Order: sequence, then C-alpha cells, then structure tokens
Amino acid sequence: MASLIPLSFSAISQCSERRAVVSSPRNLASNSEWFRLRTSFSCHFVGFRASNSTSRMIINCMSSTTDSPTVADTKLNFLKAYKRPIPSVYNSVLQELLVQQHLIKYKKSYRYDPIFALGFVTVYDQLMDGYPSDDDREAIFQAYIKALNEDPEKYRADSQKLEEWARAQSSSSLVEFSSKEGEVEEILKDISERAANGNFSYSRFFAVGLFRLLELSNATEPTILEKLCTALNINKRSVDRDLDVYRNLLSKLVQAKELLKEYVAREKKKREERTGPTANEAVTKCLGDYQYARQ
Repeated sequence: MASLIPLSFSAISQCSERRAVVSSPRNLASNSEWFRLRTSFSCHFVGFRASNSTSRMIINCMSSTTDSPTVADTKLNFLKAYKRPIPSVYNSVLQELLVQQHLIKYKKSYRYDPIFALGFVTVYDQLMDGYPSDDDREAIFQAYIKALNEDPEKYRADSQKLEEWARAQSSSSLVEFSSKEGEVEEILKDISERAANGNFSYSRFFAVGLFRLLELSNATEPTILEKLCTALNINKRSVDRDLDVYRNLLSKLVQAKELLKEYVAREKKKREERTGPTANEAVTKCLGDYQYARQ
C-alpha cells in the first residue's frame, strides 16, 4: 500500500505547552501512524477567604476548576455518535481537528461566532471533498459538532447566511461594515468591540472564515485583508500565518487523496487479476460438464 502521511493542521498553543501523542482510533490503512499535537494546559488554584467573627472563623473555598469534559470525553462522544470506520486519510485530520476545537471550545474566553463557524465548515467541506458517501459525510459532520456539545444546524445555517451576505458585498462595503446596518454587520461590530477590549478569542478557524468572506466577495486586492483585520481589531500577522497553514493543509490533502485513489485502483486491478482465471476455469468446467451430460 502506498504510504499515506497523516496531515497536521497544527494545534493551538497559548500558554505553557507539552507534547502529547494522539493516535487515530479508527484506521482502515494498515500503516496507520501516530502524529503529534501540541496542547495547552493551565493550572487551577483553590482560594481561601477567612473572616473572623465573635465565635468562629468561616472559611470560604472557591475553585476555578469547572466540570468541562476532557478531550477523551469529546473523542468518545464522537465515536459513539458515528460508529462506522472512516478512511485514515480523512480520519487522521478529523481527529486532530476535534482535539483542537475541544481546546478552543472549553477556553474561558471562548464565545461562539458565525465567522468561526464559517471557517470550520469551510475546512470540513474541503477536507471531506470526495468522500465516498454524501450521507456519511453529513453524518460525520453532525457527530463531530454534537461531540463538542454544539448545534450542527446552527453551524450550517450561520455559514450559509454569511456566504450569501459576502456574495452581495464589494471590497469597499466589506471593510466598511461599521457604518452600515444589518444582521451580519452587527456580528462584525460585536467582534470588533470585543477584540478591542481584549475579550475576543481568536482562532485559526476564524482566520479561515475571514478568508472565505474575502473569497466570496471577490476582494482580490492584497490590502483588503489588512483593512478588514484593522476594522475588526485582529492581528493580521496571525491571520496570514494561519492562512498559510490552511493552504498547506489543502495541498497535502490533495496529494494524500491522489495516493489513496492510486492505491484503490491498484488493489482493484490485483483482485481482478486474481479472480479472472479462477472465474474462467469455473465457466469452462461448467460448460464441459454440461456437454458431457448431453452425450
């Protein structure tokens, strides 16, 4: 079998990091490989507050820990929701994206926004392009989003809404959202305000969402992305870096899918070569027995 190299979308890290090795739980390929992800960890502290009274001391214990699910919980939810095997060329990337999105989702600063949803949907649709079954592709999407305790229908609906809006925009109207009224314009204004106040959680899916808006509005001028990032109070250097990662991912996906097609074609040819003579011999023998019986 041709060697299919697991692809990496690069995990997000923002504080102290360590490397964790994660393997794809379901691989059809015999040469499944392990890939490395960077994950972020933060410490939780327990604070004590003491107050004196005439007869006793009251100690209030406050913990910053939450009951957020673990990465293992999220992966298990996905496996429970979609139990069929997934080809390794797709599954390796899916599992890495799921880990990344779990880390994003359960950050304290996380807040769902439609551009993030558009970015994820864009990445997912590009990744799963050419998947053998349309029904399975949608079922995997549903299982993936539900594993994160979010609404897959909302992801699709918000993405479609933004795509329709972007198609009706020009380069200038796209970056002048602050002076306009409308549902999408209000979403962009809210993101800009939160980013200015340091309350916005940037991610690579958000960067891909911005890129998709530019693509649909035919904003090809190099300066438009810079103007849009400025209007949104987003660091353009981070966006440029993450878009490079996205383009590199797409390029590797194309190569991996071509390898998969070549492998499937070779295996099909081998099966035909193995079964061909056997089938012919069976037909010849059957005809011979029939002619002998007639004599």
